[in-house]
Amino acid sequence: MAAHDFDTVLDRRQVPTSKWDRYPEGVLPMWVADMDFPVAEPIAAALRDRLAHPIFGYGGPGPATLRDVIAADMQDLYGWSISPADVVFLPGVVPGFNQALKAFTQTGDRLVVETPVYPPILAAASNWGLTRVDVPVLPVSEGSAIDIGQLTTALTEAKAFLLCNPHNPTGKVRTRTELEAIAEACLTSGAVIISDEIHCDIVYGGKKHVPIAALSQEIAHRTITLMAASKTYNIAGLKTAYAIIPDAELRRRFTAASLGMSEGANVLGLVATEAALRHGRPWKDALLSYLEANRDHLIGRLGREISEIRINAPEATYLAWLDCSALELGDAYRFFLDKAKVAFNPGPSFGGDDQHVRLNFGCPRALLDEGIDRMVRALSQR
Repeated sequence: MAAHDFDTVLDRRQVPTSKWDRYPEGVLPMWVADMDFPVAEPIAAALRDRLAHPIFGYGGPGPATLRDVIAADMQDLYGWSISPADVVFLPGVVPGFNQALKAFTQTGDRLVVETPVYPPILAAASNWGLTRVDVPVLPVSEGSAIDIGQLTTALTEAKAFLLCNPHNPTGKVRTRTELEAIAEACLTSGAVIISDEIHCDIVYGGKKHVPIAALSQEIAHRTITLMAASKTYNIAGLKTAYAIIPDAELRRRFTAASLGMSEGANVLGLVATEAALRHGRPWKDALLSYLEANRDHLIGRLGREISEIRINAPEATYLAWLDCSALELGDAYRFFLDKAKVAFNPGPSFGGDDQHVRLNFGCPRALLDEGIDRMVRALSQR
């Protein structure tokens, strides 16, 4: 297989996988945020080397070498100076924001989230008996931006804001101006910022991700930033992520709230993460070029062949939020699943409506074209 080969279609039904096992064999899965690409060779090589030692004990607090490379990455990519001691390893970002809510909120407290949003973020309030306050992002036709005025009002009595940046499902990258307004509102209200930034590496077209905690020391001391190599390097199954918490007291409280539920990370995931961050950047750069071309190909074909679907070019992620309301399909997810045999994520699972679906374009171009072809055929046969 050629270096950085993203075109080869691999048979993923040979091994157990959520993406390809959920639906019958005739259905093309374009839903969960799992790319259909092999991992970068440096990651595979590092795992092979680790497997040469036949003992797989606990990973402990995580290797100091990985803490160092994370700190160096934050400085290099975002100009954000952190200490290696600020890093707390986790089995995932979802356990991370749930752990943060356990640490910094109490039953009945108000939690602010944007909608639509990643389903586990939407569900987090109910996990801890919190009152969820939804702030809708503007519609696709208006650019999917955040309504700062409405958000500021919602944060007035909130104990926490669960930020998703880059935003999933719209692919919006929050601007520095937006983040400064969010941060100011949170400082005024005293709300802790819990920031899911798992897609921070997958940004296109000259856009730049800004960690909200990098805005100032004051903001950093009110923020739990959650990141992972898992989305960028397609290693989500290795269950490894990390929180960056510069404030020592917040970090102590966060760590204490694990309560035996989310301590540490997968020992092989730590190896894969370090290999990705140390040696994976050439692969990542090639991936971003391929994904951006996929995004543009998707938007071009939809514009020509299904122009009723409204979509903004995602500024980040490999996920597209499709507004199908002009097609008058009823339930868009169900229509495409039943008639086109393509599985998307349904809009209501994000707090949206049944006229929206989320499409994953993190796949070989041939699979992307197959999905679009199926959509076009199904619509032509209505």
